[in-house]
Amino acid sequence: ASPGDEGPRGLTALRRKMERYQANGAQLGWLLIPEEQAVEVWPASGTPQCIEAATQLDAGELFPGLVIELQEIWQV
Repeated sequence: ASPGDEGPRGLTALRRKMERYQANGAQLGWLLIPEEQAVEVWPASGTPQCIEAATQLDAGELFPGLVIELQEIWQV
């Protein structure tokens, strides 16, 4: 995501995409915001939660064993 809110990569546009994915049955969505080292976690239903200073993502029971270390991603 781009910190600016312009164009197809702006946060507003990406959040609209996440809403569409959620509405169409996505069980889990992660929206990474590298400039803030934050992740928005979009559950199948409900309100997304923002995790600030995120270092790891764990998909839990939905995808057992899927854990993503974010340190390398934030360095790019």
